[in-house]
Amino acid sequence: MRDLDLQTLRLFAAVCEQRSIARAAEQESIVGSAISKRLAQLEDTVGTPLLLRKRRGVVPTPAGETLLEHARTMLASVGQIERDMAAYATGTRGHVRMLVTASVMAESLADDVAAFLQDPAHRNIQISLEERVSPDVVQGVRDGSASIGICWDAADLSGLETSAYRSDHLAVVAHESHPVAQLQSVRFADVLEHEFVSMPALSAVQVLLARAAAVEGKMLAHRVLVSNFDAALRVVRANLAISVVPREVAQPFAQLAPVRIVPLSDPWAQRRFAICYRSASALPPAAQLLVGYLARQGHLLPAP
Repeated sequence: MRDLDLQTLRLFAAVCEQRSIARAAEQESIVGSAISKRLAQLEDTVGTPLLLRKRRGVVPTPAGETLLEHARTMLASVGQIERDMAAYATGTRGHVRMLVTASVMAESLADDVAAFLQDPAHRNIQISLEERVSPDVVQGVRDGSASIGICWDAADLSGLETSAYRSDHLAVVAHESHPVAQLQSVRFADVLEHEFVSMPALSAVQVLLARAAAVEGKMLAHRVLVSNFDAALRVVRANLAISVVPREVAQPFAQLAPVRIVPLSDPWAQRRFAICYRSASALPPAAQLLVGYLARQGHLLPAP
């Protein structure tokens, strides 16, 4: 069988839908005799009749129905290819997969992504966000499972290019009746005597706290282990333990619950986040737009 011609398939589909060569010719702005010639060639190519000519038009034969189904699929795919390639040429279409840490997800990233997508120029961009611990964020970007990652900039980002994003400040959150809640600020070493609600061992915050405790020759006293900041704050609200979370995450919760936020005075409590990717030049157009937008938010709207 010779190669099928897409234009002929398009005309064949139009005739089947209109049930008339004349109406299809009018729709496609082509003379009816030209369509009839193409359809005859198509039937010769496939080796079987595709249309039955009747008094009031034409209908597809069983073979024609089968070809029509395939033709519609092929034409839809071609149309999608044309739209996608045209959009990529202008940098306005694409699917961007991002891996991010819990802190980034819980703070301002969702709002930043939503604002990016609200721009009419970005309406054809899709963004997938997946939460991972910092080492997995970096590894996912390195092995190509995601175009972009955002994590604490103290992570091992060797071999990757980076752009600065936002920052946050770790703080102790305690029930308002807890002794720590009476303080204006505190060194981490001075709260190690209390019991903590902790995050998973590989989370960025938990790794940082474990190291800081080790410097003091102590270990964290874990009373409760949870998987996310929201759960940690609920445990604090119940006055079961204190927790260390980003101040930016705790502030909305503290407005509605009997808890207090006590900033940590340690230098390491101020954290910066980095957007990481394998190569800026190799990023798809949609990902380049997103990286540029997020980097601008980091510079223009730094976290307090």
